[in-house]
Amino acid sequence: MTAAPDHQHHRHHDGHGPDDRAAPDRAAPDRAAPDRAAPDRAAPDRAAPDPAAGESGDRSLSRRRLLGLSAALGTTGWLVSGTVGPDSARAAAPVPPDLPAGTELFQRVYRNWSGEIGTDQLWTCTPRTPEEVPALADWARAHGWRLRAQGHRHTWAPLTVADGTPEAARVLLLDTTRHLTALTADSPTTVRAQTGATMEALLVHLADRGLGLTAVPAPGELTVGGVLAIGGHGTAVPAAGEPRADGHGYGSVSNQVTSLTAVVLDPATDRYTLRTFDRSEADSAAFLVHLGRAFVTEVVLRAGADRPLRCVSRLDIPATELFARPGTTTGLGGLSRPRTFADFVDRDGRAEAIWFAYTDRPWLKTWSIAPNRPFGSRAVDEPYNYPFSDSIPEPVARLAGQLLAGAWGSAPLFGQLQYLIAKVGLTGDITDVLLSGGLIRDLLTGEVLTHLLAGGLHSDLWGPSRTLLQYVRPTTLRVTANGYAILARRADLQWVVAEFADQYRRLLDDYRSRGEFPVNGAVEIRVTGTDDPAWSGVPGARPPLLSALRPRPDRPEWDTAVWLDVLGFPGTPGLHRFARDLEQALLRSFDGTRAGLRVEWSKGWAYTEDAAWADADMLDRVIPASHRAGGGAGWDEAVTVLDRHDPHRVFGNPFLDRLLKL
Repeated sequence: MTAAPDHQHHRHHDGHGPDDRAAPDRAAPDRAAPDRAAPDRAAPDRAAPDPAAGESGDRSLSRRRLLGLSAALGTTGWLVSGTVGPDSARAAAPVPPDLPAGTELFQRVYRNWSGEIGTDQLWTCTPRTPEEVPALADWARAHGWRLRAQGHRHTWAPLTVADGTPEAARVLLLDTTRHLTALTADSPTTVRAQTGATMEALLVHLADRGLGLTAVPAPGELTVGGVLAIGGHGTAVPAAGEPRADGHGYGSVSNQVTSLTAVVLDPATDRYTLRTFDRSEADSAAFLVHLGRAFVTEVVLRAGADRPLRCVSRLDIPATELFARPGTTTGLGGLSRPRTFADFVDRDGRAEAIWFAYTDRPWLKTWSIAPNRPFGSRAVDEPYNYPFSDSIPEPVARLAGQLLAGAWGSAPLFGQLQYLIAKVGLTGDITDVLLSGGLIRDLLTGEVLTHLLAGGLHSDLWGPSRTLLQYVRPTTLRVTANGYAILARRADLQWVVAEFADQYRRLLDDYRSRGEFPVNGAVEIRVTGTDDPAWSGVPGARPPLLSALRPRPDRPEWDTAVWLDVLGFPGTPGLHRFARDLEQALLRSFDGTRAGLRVEWSKGWAYTEDAAWADADMLDRVIPASHRAGGGAGWDEAVTVLDRHDPHRVFGNPFLDRLLKL
């Protein structure tokens, strides 16, 4: 439920007008924003002293902890949706002066999806047309303000505004989701999309025309502009023997762009203007993934004929087998069909492993091209087909609440509970529940099991691609996540997965032996190709310069990226320290010799012991070096081009100023 907003919006009538493009749909601060919940070194099984609760460390829920609980359970809508007009008595900061005529202005709290980034009431407007944005940029330059595009705030990394940004900050948010949402056919195989449109709406539009994309991010409520800004991706590489299909690519969504329109400074007039870049123009490569350092108002995307998919889920393979070292004998006497992650990728081309913390059998999903419904598959015609994941079951909500109230040692139980709910919801098999201990049986009552089984089984689904590629609703558990892309040879895919799994298991066991439980979410593993510009179909196209999937010129054999994420509730004691230990271990393993590491822009990276996006060596040296390595166009050219087209850094913030430099 939402609080009734104060709708005393105000339109300025003495200037020019704004325009919108969707910036990273992942909130971002003007500085590294450490989580200010329980300290990382708090005792694992006790509620850590909470500054908001006072010195005593009272176990009652503080406002800070309550916000964390609400965010994790997806119930913060009432906290963030209220708006305050400039004429309201509740408007706290001075109204931005001399805004362009017609600007609809209000104040609104910015809170990102995971609840880690929250601000005071910030001035926000909703551009109605792309033409309004250059005028707003001219205004911002003249008055010393900065513009930040805002989508649906489904984000982690600090690319939009900082946690704790005060109402007096000279930052104007441009909400692209109200008006800049048009989707039109540009040609039989392309779509012209304004960047405030959601990815779900984009896929519906394509499906209505018989088109689709090979892979996209799982959440549908992301803006097109947000996905492009951070190089959003899904999971797909060509299966063994899979023919190449026109219009389909296996890298980021950004690599499907054939042209884009951005707000740039016109040197001839010294004013901001809209400029369209064809993908064949060299400068376009800097805008394809720009981290919020530019404002793109619309793009043209290439698609291909839709290919129906079959998605099969299974939870019967031990992690020791799925993530086994290459060459390890698997199965009964080595005679059964291999069941490593790489084997499934070779067979189907599309795979994702979700490995709940402290459990030993991951949820493996594989997608295969299936023009006709296979016998036994359940036909679906809409996305979001895992209701047990989208609508938080009562036992999960109850145990999550206990975790966030300080019972961090319940993480193993929480992982087991998530695994069992997934297994029952997918397969209908309740054997493990019946064999479980009393606490699990107390949580998974007959009523809960009946509810999980009521919607039918979901382990074998078939339908149009969009119905199976989008499967995460905003109502799922709201967790934080780190993220990395490991570039390697396709032949080394299993080695990469095994190396990661060994490092993760070792660290988790080390922490557990000390009575610490820093992880209470899941590991997620996906695989894509790199950004081959030929997939765009534009002669002379170049790969997105800041994409984690930009190919290394000196390593053409590194044609595959393994995406690694570890999820957990914000504020979990030890989480940042664990993430730092894991990040440093991965940097040692994937040091550029056999494979190389780049960060996933939308997620957590550059960890210190108590904060993400804060390690100076990562920000100043390691991350830029990962994009400079191998030579060719990359980091330096991207920074130079973005600075040339926005020399006043109207589209930026202090965090990006720190990160994107030569």
